Amino acid sequence: MTQKERIIEYINQFGSITSWQAYQDLGIMQLGARIDQLQKEGYVFKTEWEQQKNRYGEPVSFKRYYLKEKVEQVC
Repeated sequence: MTQKERIIEYINQFGSITSWQAYQDLGIMQLGARIDQLQKEGYVFKTEWEQQKNRYGEPVSFKRYYLKEKVEQVC
């Protein structure tokens, strides 16, 4: 199974994914790059910015990705 397939399966199972979840649960370090590839293949994502604090108490921002649909591309 490819990283892209794992991402789609994860979103279908859990509803969304963040870069931390991709790294921790799937071993994927560059979620944004894989999402970009999936978008080029016709997947449409909804994103939301989230904020939390890191281990030093500093605010950090990251995206949460939701799968909206897969658009079939006509060549």
